[in-house]
Amino acid sequence: MEKVKCECGHINPHGTILCEACGKILDEKVNQNDLLDMRYEGSARRSQTYNKTIIDKVWNFFSSVKVGVTLIVVTLIASIIGTILPQEGNLSIQIPVNQYYEERYGWFGKIYYALGFHDVYGSWWYLLLIASIGVSLVICSLDRVIPLYKALKNQKVTRNSGFLKRQRLFIEKQIDNIDGDMAIIKERLTKKRYKVMEENGNILAEKGRFSRWGPYINHIGLIIFLIGAMLRFAPGFYVNEALWIKEGDTLAVPGTNKEYYLTNHQFIMELYDESAGDVFKEALNQKGGIVKNYQSNITLYKAEESLPGEKPKLHKLEDYQIQVNKPLKFDQYAIYQSSYRLNEIAKMTFSLTNKESGQTYGDITIDLTNPKENYDLGNGYRVELMSYFPDFQIVDGEPSTKSSKPVNPAFAFKMVTPEKPQGEVSFAAIQQTIEPMGENKYKMTFKSVDTVNYSGLTVRKDLTLPIIALGGVIFLIGVAQGSFWYHRRIWLKQENGVVLLAGHTNKNWYGFAKEVETIVHGTRIPVPVDQTLLNEKEGMEEQGGESIG
Repeated sequence: MEKVKCECGHINPHGTILCEACGKILDEKVNQNDLLDMRYEGSARRSQTYNKTIIDKVWNFFSSVKVGVTLIVVTLIASIIGTILPQEGNLSIQIPVNQYYEERYGWFGKIYYALGFHDVYGSWWYLLLIASIGVSLVICSLDRVIPLYKALKNQKVTRNSGFLKRQRLFIEKQIDNIDGDMAIIKERLTKKRYKVMEENGNILAEKGRFSRWGPYINHIGLIIFLIGAMLRFAPGFYVNEALWIKEGDTLAVPGTNKEYYLTNHQFIMELYDESAGDVFKEALNQKGGIVKNYQSNITLYKAEESLPGEKPKLHKLEDYQIQVNKPLKFDQYAIYQSSYRLNEIAKMTFSLTNKESGQTYGDITIDLTNPKENYDLGNGYRVELMSYFPDFQIVDGEPSTKSSKPVNPAFAFKMVTPEKPQGEVSFAAIQQTIEPMGENKYKMTFKSVDTVNYSGLTVRKDLTLPIIALGGVIFLIGVAQGSFWYHRRIWLKQENGVVLLAGHTNKNWYGFAKEVETIVHGTRIPVPVDQTLLNEKEGMEEQGGESIG
């Protein structure tokens, strides 16, 4: 599109309302009597100028403040909904997530899960909202800050008279020999720390321009903040994983790509007793016990390089006692004590027994976390594990499990003996044996159970916090920059013996008017009139009302 050349000689981008240099009105459609909209100095914004290509339409969409606010509101609503029920990442459960929400919260939990609010902060649509807000902030800022910067940079000292007359603060008066008054005003402006520029006997005094960049500094802070938030979903930047590890087990630390391992030697839960003193006496009488300490005694290992499929060789790093608020920290990771499970069934022992004679032919011990399928007892006696139900229940006449947690374990066995080479089927649980295929000669007799304690640990790593903190600091700087300072400009022009004085600020018009009043006090230049208040007063008088002041 063609650029617009002003009579002052400055070439303005297409769509510019006010000449960037002299302030002359370039758009003939603008009402010559209205006060100027100085929000963007009348400069041309891309979103208001171009609307032909797909890129233009996308740019114009995201440059809209309404679109940005809508995206923020929708994101906030989604975030609020995500706090109604616990998020999937914060749950310490051994059953499928969908089953947990339905069993715990009924139909609401089922709908909650179906809509994806169980993992709202990790969902693709939430990330899309965050990314859209970031895009909106970037485009919205560029659409405004670039033309604003160019307009403020290109402004001349000598401004078009029409520009001055349409400022909110304005006065004009015929004054001869104004040099003495001009010198006084220049001195006062300098004392008030205005940057005073002079050209052909005209003055432009400016102060606090940097405050105009406050909103855009805000945007930069928010963009950095959003980048930090989105990096949480990038590999290696953020880890928040649960680790359930039973006593005696060695497991890879989640989120470390099997680089680190933990061995849980013992979980300890200590209670206060009567020897703790009178402080806990009443509470002990009411509740019977108050936890003093949760502790996991662990060893941290680092895996050495090994061939694919080879069992990793572990190098011991340190022994540690993980307690509440006393995590194990290593290589940007932290492991916290978060939960526990006591006396969980770990192993169950059964004996293959002849029902008539009572003779046993050997024991099998089933590791409930990793059960084997075959148990050879020798001499032609063998037991096959056909099915395992960790939390046994009957649904519609069929055996099933409520969860993967071994709360009420049950087993379907096939007992192969020399007398019964085809095998006999037996269904066994704690203190219960069922023979679904008819009378058996042999049975699986429950013998014993081994229990173990589990430590519930949380593995965390967060490399995004410095980025998020930086974004927050920059945002606050922008808030302070735009809130506590304001941009002030005063133009003083001599034209054919007439003195024109105009002033503009982006906020605090009352304080600015008082400041201008003190600057012109004692000179022949009158105090400028607030044309907005004057127009309001005249409008009320035309309507027959009474004005105030």
